[in-house]
Amino acid sequence: MSLRVWFPLGIILLWLLMALLGPLMALEPNQIELSKILLNHDSNALLGYDDLGRPLWDRLVMGAQTSFMVAIGVVTISLIVGTLIGAVSGYLGGWFDHLVTRIIDIFLAFPGILLAIAMAGILGPGVENVVIALAVVSWVGFARLSRAQVLSVKHREHVQAAIALGVSPVLIVLRHLLPLIMAPLIIEATFGVASVVIAEAGLSFLGLGVQAPDASWGSMIRDGTRYLLVAPHMILVPGIALMLVVLAANLLGDQLRDRLDVRLKNNR
Repeated sequence: MSLRVWFPLGIILLWLLMALLGPLMALEPNQIELSKILLNHDSNALLGYDDLGRPLWDRLVMGAQTSFMVAIGVVTISLIVGTLIGAVSGYLGGWFDHLVTRIIDIFLAFPGILLAIAMAGILGPGVENVVIALAVVSWVGFARLSRAQVLSVKHREHVQAAIALGVSPVLIVLRHLLPLIMAPLIIEATFGVASVVIAEAGLSFLGLGVQAPDASWGSMIRDGTRYLLVAPHMILVPGIALMLVVLAANLLGDQLRDRLDVRLKNNR
């Protein structure tokens, strides 16, 4: 594989290892050492310390756990709920499809991040509430995509044969329609991970996400804004990590789209 593939895959794997192996490491993300406040680095913390003397590497790993947990939770819930709603809507049609379409249009009429901020403000801060708030916003994209895909494949011969044989609509959707539309949904989920990571960091930056003493890349950036001129490493460390993960997720989504798109394969 080329560097174009290895780079995003390596970043995502590193993010995954930080999130999964973080609890097994001897980390002290909340250990305060007043003598090391705003220190750039030393032998025990190569990435430096924050405004309370806490090691940035330890807090970076804790932030990776937070972003990974929120991203996986939100994308999983949104994928399942949105796909089922969109598939059923596209297959049944009629008044139900019209109702679902209008609901999707209402959600799309507002910026997603503003709806997430409103939901997080209503539910209150915390990781669980962030997952709920972002899932409420994110299911719409999967529903719209799955509905469009079902509309394009529900008139195929094998689906019509299943209908003629009296197969129940539930089985038709699960066995005959969903396997055909999973490729674009997987690509959408990959891009969704990048969007959720950014959204979670934004909510934490505003104080609506993870609360102290737990760490999030967004809250780390917020804490570093007060010391930008004297300790820029407080912003650079979580900011670069956030940029790399989002960039890698988007590049990986592009690679998956190129590999799964039949039209691109035929043109080569």
